[in-house]
Amino acid sequence: MKSENKTTLVAEFLLLGLSEDPDLQPVLFGLFLSIYLLTVLGNLLIILAVTSDSHLHTPMYFFLCNLSLADICSTSTLVPKMLLNIQTESKAIIYAGCLAQAYFFLVFICMDNLLLTVMAYDRYVAICHPLHYTVIMNPRLCVQLVLICLLISTVDALLHTLMLMRLSFCKHLEIPHFFCDLAQILKMACSDTFINNIMVYLTTFLLGIGPVSGIIFSYTRIVSSILRIPSTGGKYKAFSTCGSHLSVVSLFYGTAIGVYLSSAVTDSPRKAIVASVMYALVTPMLNPFIYSLRNKDMKGALRKLTMGMLLQVIVTPGKRVPAGCGRGMGELTSDTRMADSALPLV
Repeated sequence: MKSENKTTLVAEFLLLGLSEDPDLQPVLFGLFLSIYLLTVLGNLLIILAVTSDSHLHTPMYFFLCNLSLADICSTSTLVPKMLLNIQTESKAIIYAGCLAQAYFFLVFICMDNLLLTVMAYDRYVAICHPLHYTVIMNPRLCVQLVLICLLISTVDALLHTLMLMRLSFCKHLEIPHFFCDLAQILKMACSDTFINNIMVYLTTFLLGIGPVSGIIFSYTRIVSSILRIPSTGGKYKAFSTCGSHLSVVSLFYGTAIGVYLSSAVTDSPRKAIVASVMYALVTPMLNPFIYSLRNKDMKGALRKLTMGMLLQVIVTPGKRVPAGCGRGMGELTSDTRMADSALPLV
């Protein structure tokens, strides 16, 4: 019986997805394909805009590029397999593929979590210690912080994946989800999951409460510093540097709490799946819009990038683009950038 269970384990799982209604499959395919394309395109534009504009070569935008890359990778871990299953009318995912999907999703979601904390620290230094900002947030420290985030995320995901490999599964191999969610996989195990659950609670506490506490501490100090600014204009300018980051933090942790509450309060798997869609897919799609719409420097860089791309398409091959073309849009805010260099706008 045990060998039979292990054979079943090695074979495959079944991802039930959002709906089994065949009439809804084309709608779901179009919806999630659109979400995926918007997510990849939006985050890729953020990365290209930052790398192509020297005015945006600051620590905050460096962290933003890494956040966008993590969002692209996390979405790419889930959506292509879901679209393939809808297109081929198959729910199967092999055992190794399921573990790999769970591993990479944990890596990139944890990266998002830690990068948001690092970005909060960056805002704290920029507002509370503006004169020492460039010294404290030097390029070496920025790279080290990203590498530490990656290392912690990789170790966390690896521990959970290795703990999954020790489990055996009896017969109910249907996952009521659109991807291999760690919590759903643990529910299907017929062997003891006590150690796995302890590991989940421990890492959730350390990697959940810890970063949230860091963000709250950073913004407590930020608000305290801003309230000491005498002029209303100065207060508004300081608050505006944190607006985009606060919006993304609220969206990320708000949807994460929604996923937890939906799985803890309700027994309906559909409601938990909808909450997971908001958390895993919609949030990465909205992040580029939040940063581009609320940030005049980012809007200027995106205009310059799109103008340059359009000129490359329109200009006849073999002809050179005039030296001034494609730069005008970005140069309109050069005086503003020089005035705001002490507080990089985000």
